[in-house]
Formats: sequence, C-alpha cells, structure tokens
Amino acid sequence: MDRAHSARMYDYYLGGTTNFPADREAAARARAAFPSVLATAAINRRFMHRSVRFLARDGMSQFLDIGTGIPTSPNLHEVAQTEDPRARVVYTDNDPIVLAHARALLQSRPEGRTAYVHADATEPEALLAAEELRGTLDFARPIALSLNALLHFVTGDHRAHDIVEHLKDVLPSGSTLAIAHVTAEFDPEGITRLIDTYRAAGTLAQARTHDEIARFFEGWELFPPGIVPSHEWRPDPGDGSESITNEVASCYVGVARKP
Repeated sequence: MDRAHSARMYDYYLGGTTNFPADREAAARARAAFPSVLATAAINRRFMHRSVRFLARDGMSQFLDIGTGIPTSPNLHEVAQTEDPRARVVYTDNDPIVLAHARALLQSRPEGRTAYVHADATEPEALLAAEELRGTLDFARPIALSLNALLHFVTGDHRAHDIVEHLKDVLPSGSTLAIAHVTAEFDPEGITRLIDTYRAAGTLAQARTHDEIARFFEGWELFPPGIVPSHEWRPDPGDGSESITNEVASCYVGVARKP
C-alpha cells in the first residue's frame, strides 16, 4: 500500500475511493504532467461500456477482462448482463487490493456467472490455466477478450505482441478482441511527461503508435470504424464526444473478431 499502483491510480482518476496516499500522490504528479488524465480515463471507460454493450448485442455471452482494475460501477459484467443476463464474465488482475475487493466483482445476475482470477497478464499460460477461468468460460464457444488500458503497461514490443498472440491463439473462431491503448501521436510532450511520471512511481509504461497498436489485431477482422481515438468508436448520440479532442483522449481503441 506504500507504493503507487496503476490500477488504484486509475480508480482515483475515475473518482473511486479504493486508493491510498501513495496512489493519490502519484496521480497528482500524473495530473500535473498531463492535465487531461482524468478526462482521458473517463473517456476510455466509456469506450469499455460501449464496446461491451455492442458485443453483447452482437451475441457475445462470454467475456474475459484482463487487467480489470478496482471495481468501479458499472463494471463490465453489469453492462454485459444488462444486455444478456446469462453472460459469463471472468476478471483478472495482479493487484492484491483488487483481490481484496473481488467480491464486488462477483455480484452476477442469477442467470449468469462471474469469477475473479488473481493472475499476471505477463504470464498468460498460468492465467489461462486457472481453475476459476476454465470453470466459468467455455473455450469451445466464442469469448470476448478485453485488454482495456492494459498493454501500455507491458513494455517491449516483442513481449507485448507475444502475449497478445498467445491469448488470441487459444480463443476459438468467432471470439473478439477489444483494446484501448495510450498513444503519444496527439500530444507527444504531454504523454512523454505522463509516462515519465509512472516510471518514477515504479510502473513501467509505453505509448504506441497507430501502426504498433494495429499489430495486436493482425489476422482478425476489425469492426468499423477500425482503430480510432477512444471517443470516436461508435459514440452514443448526445454523449458529447464531438467536443472531445484527440489530445484529450490520447488513446487508440479497436474491436476485432477472429475469423
């Protein structure tokens, strides 16, 4: 608790209360480095809601959310089960504080099911072998994989892409992949300062370009509108997305399906 953690900093950005002085101090430094960071987090969170709602309406009933972070309602399972009460959701994270709050993630509707796996995304074999995951999701049917605001904390392009390819390979045809990832293409100086702040707090991070993020989707079919800034992916009417700038969003997002 005396070291800042990206999940708890994100909770602070979203107005949550599950964070500690070290997290709030690091978040304050991040906000000084990149003043839009609270808005960036909120915009990214709304993308998660829209993408899950879209996929649930498209028939996806199984979701695997890696790097879920601190419970902040509405959570992924709340969005999915609003559309399909039978939806099954597995959350994973490596923060022990998330583990302590896992019960808040497990309030499934009676028709569906949720589970939590304490695991690290950088060890995908162990994550995928977890009993709770295998007991909740049916790998013979399509699974919606969510890597929301996760991959920019996996540094080294070769390592990050190997992890994603491993996850993609085990998913059956018809599965989907949703990614939200920080980019420095719109505000290079601000994002560089932000990443430096995270590194100073002990969390490695890496922004990536549009082309680098597109590599994560190779071999899968992107849903329109493709890879775009987070506020431009299927915005809801009247949600104010038209007034958001790319500099404030500073994230690329995309959703794709496995052939």
